[in-house]
Amino acid sequence: MTISLQYYHVTVNDPEEALTFYRDALGLDIVQDVSSGGHRWITLGSADRPGTQIVLSDPHAGRSQADGDTIQELLTKGVMPMVVFNTDDIDGTFEQLRASGAEVLQEPIDQPWGPRDAAFRDPSGNMVRILQAPTQA
Repeated sequence: MTISLQYYHVTVNDPEEALTFYRDALGLDIVQDVSSGGHRWITLGSADRPGTQIVLSDPHAGRSQADGDTIQELLTKGVMPMVVFNTDDIDGTFEQLRASGAEVLQEPIDQPWGPRDAAFRDPSGNMVRILQAPTQA
């Protein structure tokens, strides 16, 4: 049996605004864009590297009012789960994101557990980490 992660939901205040970070700054491609009932689900991935995708949606998309309100509170506090991407050029990716105006949380550093990584916040306050695996000697 083979199992793999297909996609991961990232809750954002405004999916259109989030595109400026995930599509324009990170360089992900829109795979699917679905609207229904005043909500929108935007699936993004990498055309040159098929694999796990992310789905951007607002806190109330597909949820009850109460659940959406609770998720909105967590999003506002900045405590939603982080998203971690990998790259083969952490310094170049970092500069590209910084130039886009993304909020920098951590400049690239070598971590004691191996990777070199950096951290940002997306327009909704979600933490996004970018890492580069250590070079094999």
